[in-house]
Amino acid sequence: MSQEQQTPDSVPSVDGMPRLGLGTWQNTDPDQCRESVQTALETGYRHVDTAQAYDNEVEVGDGIAAADVDRDDVFLATKIWTDNLSYDDVIHTARESLNRLGVDYLDLLYVHWPSGEYDAEDTLAAFAELYDDGLIDRVGVSNFLPEQVREATEVCDAPIFANQVEMHPLLPQEDLQACAEREDVNLVAYSPLARGRVFDVPEIQAVAKKHDASAAQVSLAWLLEKGATPIPKATSEDHIRDNWSSLSIELDEDDIETIDGIDRQERQVDPGFAPW
Repeated sequence: MSQEQQTPDSVPSVDGMPRLGLGTWQNTDPDQCRESVQTALETGYRHVDTAQAYDNEVEVGDGIAAADVDRDDVFLATKIWTDNLSYDDVIHTARESLNRLGVDYLDLLYVHWPSGEYDAEDTLAAFAELYDDGLIDRVGVSNFLPEQVREATEVCDAPIFANQVEMHPLLPQEDLQACAEREDVNLVAYSPLARGRVFDVPEIQAVAKKHDASAAQVSLAWLLEKGATPIPKATSEDHIRDNWSSLSIELDEDDIETIDGIDRQERQVDPGFAPW
């Protein structure tokens, strides 16, 4: 994996991707979505994640435009839905996403799931064309198993930058961590708080008490220690700021060992078309 750098705003980043982002899944109330994106950016976040399937790209774009932050300072990611993964549909709908977001380029564009119309060679050839045309800076995949990541890196003419997967202390994804190291692909962690289930885990509560922190902050700090980039969804200013404060939590080896010892495998997102 690449060396971690510091952005001008002291947000840890890797290869230009800030290592804490704002997730927007299920943030479908237009006013709330716009406001949460603006609030996050003005709090210090520089990474915003959305998707065609979230039906909020317009509002995410409006929130970015409203924030007192330059567009070029925002790392913006979206995802192509499974119905749109044929070559022509990738090209067409990626441009539609750009229009909805009100931007000229994307920092990262993902294949949302390796299902539906996904065909590695056909789909990723379109992503490589968007990359060559300067419409996207990085190609990503999401919900890919290790063998699918390996295939993507082999067939895509552009580098595969990231694999976005569900990852949290109740689903540590050791195999995907190892795959990310082998393939030099970054891990981005969605549902990093297991939809709130981490809040009630005794081991996480104990580490949180030790650091005078919240369970959310500890869980996000654990992901950061694992080399992943968490993108927690938050809508209220309090939650946005609480998650942001995870960047200041320094877990020691005992803390990591305690959380690693939870030994649970509890997936929260498990649609019938998933590859596992």
